[in-house]
Amino acid sequence: MHDGTHWNFHCRASIGIFHFIKRKKKFSELHEDWEKDYGTQRFKYKDLYFATNGFKEKELLGTGGFGRVYKGVMPNSKLEVAVKRVSHESRQGMKEFVAEIVSIGRLRHRNLVPLLGYCRRKNELLLVYDYMANGSLDKYLHKHNKGQRLFTLNWSQRFRIIKGVASGLFYLHEEWEQVVVHRDIKASNVLLDSELNGRLGDFGLSRLYDHGTDPQTTHVVGTLGYLAPEHTRTGKATTSSDVYSFGAFLLEVVCGKRPIEQIRECESVILVDYVYDCWKRGDIVEAKDVNLGVDYIVEEVELVLKLGLLCSHCEALARPSMRQVLRYLERDLALPDLSFLSLSSMGLTSGQCENFQDFGMSYASSSMDRPFSHTSSIAESLLSGGR
Repeated sequence: MHDGTHWNFHCRASIGIFHFIKRKKKFSELHEDWEKDYGTQRFKYKDLYFATNGFKEKELLGTGGFGRVYKGVMPNSKLEVAVKRVSHESRQGMKEFVAEIVSIGRLRHRNLVPLLGYCRRKNELLLVYDYMANGSLDKYLHKHNKGQRLFTLNWSQRFRIIKGVASGLFYLHEEWEQVVVHRDIKASNVLLDSELNGRLGDFGLSRLYDHGTDPQTTHVVGTLGYLAPEHTRTGKATTSSDVYSFGAFLLEVVCGKRPIEQIRECESVILVDYVYDCWKRGDIVEAKDVNLGVDYIVEEVELVLKLGLLCSHCEALARPSMRQVLRYLERDLALPDLSFLSLSSMGLTSGQCENFQDFGMSYASSSMDRPFSHTSSIAESLLSGGR
């Protein structure tokens, strides 16, 4: 009897040790010496696991090309967060990558989603953001799940969101201590707070460099339809390539259409081409979202559509800076005449880029970094090659 009790005790002890090791392994993380400096911005994986109920499907907020985002409530503080799980292809460059993420955590602007910190586990990086109550903008522009939008945003709401995102981008490009190139501007990365203010989020692909210096060449990242042509050629992500993505975003918000929409199996509509055609026909406002109804200001809709075309120019030097974009949106600066624009196999172009200074526009020089282009030839070649 004594032997049996002794055996049961050892058996239970062994099972306990096994479960302890298994649990410890389950919540294991990667820690390296250089991360000690980031202590306050590093989250425990265990806390994020319990906050999201084990990353259960019911907590899933959205899925993108670079990860899945879950809603969470932190166990102790009860703070609502959004947790993005990002796979990092290799440990090479991880130190620099995390250093940039931590730097981005110091950004403070009313139109940016605060990045609270990160967690590293195996080959996975988890980014922790403030939770935005009304989710991503794209759910209000495009049909989802059961073929419905959440609800239609009116024009004043859309225009306020556009100006808010422009203000946030200007802060990233010019007002912060370093230049921050976002590299993935699109409606699904713009989140709406409880008052439907637009906040640019998802800085997992962002890159930083010092003012007055050239950005380094990186591999091409971003989303098809929003990538500037020069970024796909050079691999350089710059403020000018961000402006290109912002141009695609402007058209997306006003038109309620994605930059590239597949209408049939072998047929797609390129949004910038469609808006350009409406402009050439003398009725650019025709391109607006049919769900806007009649309650909108024609001059504002026209302004944003024309600005979307201007930002979508295939020549980086022909695009305005975000400082100028803000001045256009606030009507402090008149838009240049768009008659120089033409549509070629390269997308929106013109033969007089060298004369653009005559329009009172000072263009960002060689700071161009962007995701994939929504211009005709690039979009079509990418689509024909299969996505």
